[in-house]
Amino acid sequence: MATRDHGDPGDAPSVPPPLTEIVNPVRPSAAEEARTIAASTNVGTLATLTADGNPWASFVTYGLLDGAPVLCVSNLAEHGRNLLADQRASIAIVAPQSGSDPLASARITLAGVASRPAGDDLAAAREAHLSAVAAARYYIDYSDFTVWLLRVDRVRWVGGYGRMDSTTGEAYTAAQPDPVAPRAAGAVEHLNADHADTLVAMAQVLGGYPDTTAATCTGADRYGLDLRVETPRGMAYTRIGYASPIDSVGELRSAAVELTRRAREGR
Repeated sequence: MATRDHGDPGDAPSVPPPLTEIVNPVRPSAAEEARTIAASTNVGTLATLTADGNPWASFVTYGLLDGAPVLCVSNLAEHGRNLLADQRASIAIVAPQSGSDPLASARITLAGVASRPAGDDLAAAREAHLSAVAAARYYIDYSDFTVWLLRVDRVRWVGGYGRMDSTTGEAYTAAQPDPVAPRAAGAVEHLNADHADTLVAMAQVLGGYPDTTAATCTGADRYGLDLRVETPRGMAYTRIGYASPIDSVGELRSAAVELTRRAREGR
């Protein structure tokens, strides 16, 4: 029996395309998404190279210094010995999630070269790690532990099924974590519980799906809302951008009110 791939979905449901133009599909860049994920947790999987050139993956904690992961690694551990011999490394970080499908979670891989900071740079890196990993105060100053700074050269971001992109270390360093998304859960829950009809109007008028019968907000960030929509043609996802970016979750209500006005007037 022939195997199936992405080009042959068999009886898998297809995603219906928009019927009208999405008014403002603006969303965070891959660099911004990556910075947001990196700032959302303090654990990841570090990949180093053994003396034989084989990959070695280890669970680690980290802090961030201008987006660069700061590691505190035992020289007795295999990954610690690996870094001492070959500073090429990458770290995979998964955003916190509560869904049932791990592959639907957002995650990133940051790849680059690790270095041992010194002087003022070491003091800053040490503080960054301790700010993220309080327990490290018990061992960070031991002589057999080393503080490493992973200078990011390459970034791969995956936002879930069908959403992914790559970016440069320079773009990643220049970007900032999203100030809204990590604090938007309550607002998203409120939109879904009390404004379901408004979300339908947004999807119909602004989101490219005039045949929407139900809509659920799946996330909010500084640029807009993500919606999952139900139509007679099947389920789809769309983007509803604000009139202008916002800088705090406190501005989300007024941005949503403006979207509501535009959707209602466009009906």
